[in-house]
Amino acid sequence: MEFLVGTQFNFLGHRRAAFILSVVLIVAGAISLFVQGGPKLGIDFDGGTLLQVQFERAIDAQDIRDALADVGMGDAEIQRFGGNREAIIRVAQAEEGIDLTGVILQALNEANPDNQAEVRREELVGPTVGRELRAKATNAILIALVLILAYISIRFEFKFAVGAVAALVHDVAITLGMFSLTGREISLPVIAAFLTIVGYSLNDTIVIYDRIRENRRKLYGRSFTDIVNTSLNESLSRTLVTSLTTLLVVLCIFLFGGEVIKDFAFALMVGVVVGTYSSLYVASPLVVEWQVHADARKRRRHRK
Repeated sequence: MEFLVGTQFNFLGHRRAAFILSVVLIVAGAISLFVQGGPKLGIDFDGGTLLQVQFERAIDAQDIRDALADVGMGDAEIQRFGGNREAIIRVAQAEEGIDLTGVILQALNEANPDNQAEVRREELVGPTVGRELRAKATNAILIALVLILAYISIRFEFKFAVGAVAALVHDVAITLGMFSLTGREISLPVIAAFLTIVGYSLNDTIVIYDRIRENRRKLYGRSFTDIVNTSLNESLSRTLVTSLTTLLVVLCIFLFGGEVIKDFAFALMVGVVVGTYSSLYVASPLVVEWQVHADARKRRRHRK
């Protein structure tokens, strides 16, 4: 399906305004992170306790949350399964000496005396494990960016690789900032969402880069800026169709997928929107800026 065929939008004519908007969004997120002392980390990184409990009958997630709220654990992560008779509860690390499992089990049974619960599984994530997971998650993203830089440098040119990686850093930075601004936690599923955003945005950018490479041969003699602008317009229909269909699916997951997967879906929603924007207004415009400055340097050398 195609629409917006034959468009002639001047994407590159607005690149300076787009750069300013990107800087504003990144700075806003950075200020929020600075004020809060860094991102809000989930149990996977900060440490905590995971309990799998089974009830005699099906129970509503809100009833579990209300019971935990009475003992100061209303922010626990709750995931139900097994016909809604079983639930996985994740809570933050307790102070030393507190029997967290006993406190949770007592709270659940007192709040639901006619639907008793029993513990089926208990796992503890200590602070050391959390630090290791943080380091591995950070390394995974950095390694992915380095490999992408090398791949695009080989397939296209180094300036294209720099534009693509800058766009990916832009996407992750804005998504991370949105998590900070909305008070959401960074967990392992969210890190998976970040890596998914990197792959999604990169795919869109490479499609546009391919079109630019084709048009440099077809439109030989025209300025590089015109070639890139034409390529962006020719790729616009495909970009929007892909982004809108993906966004609709992720939106449904966010609205109806439950609390456990909500942060993952939120990250993907922000990432799809920002990734589409960066493919049009960050990756390719940065390549144009690089080329314009390179051409200007050549002209200065020839005049000397």
